[in-house]
Amino acid sequence: MEERPLILLVEDQEDNQQLLAFILESLGFSYVIAANGAIALELAQQQPLDLILLDIAIPEIDGLEVVRQLKADSKTSTIPVVAVTAMAMVGDRDRILAAGFDAYVSKPYILDDIEEITTRYLGIPDAIKY
Repeated sequence: MEERPLILLVEDQEDNQQLLAFILESLGFSYVIAANGAIALELAQQQPLDLILLDIAIPEIDGLEVVRQLKADSKTSTIPVVAVTAMAMVGDRDRILAAGFDAYVSKPYILDDIEEITTRYLGIPDAIKY
């Protein structure tokens, strides 16, 4: 069986973790979860990741600082990082992308948004369904 792409899901709210995990599973992806920025940075160093879905408002180290550190490190700088956030005010999207995120998905999540973003960054024509 072909190895599934590995996605790091960085989200501190358990209900959002469960929803995103369900979506990723239904699309055929493997994932690991980090509930805060410090754990996210640690996991990014420990295993080869294909994509990171990163909330902005997370404990310990916020998502904006996490993406800055990821993009500054040669080991993690090429991993696509997608902001998954409730921030939807005018200017938020531009500020988030300027911080180093590759893309932006706003909450609440819908399957089509997550499928489109994972497919775009993982280079899979149609998300693998197992």
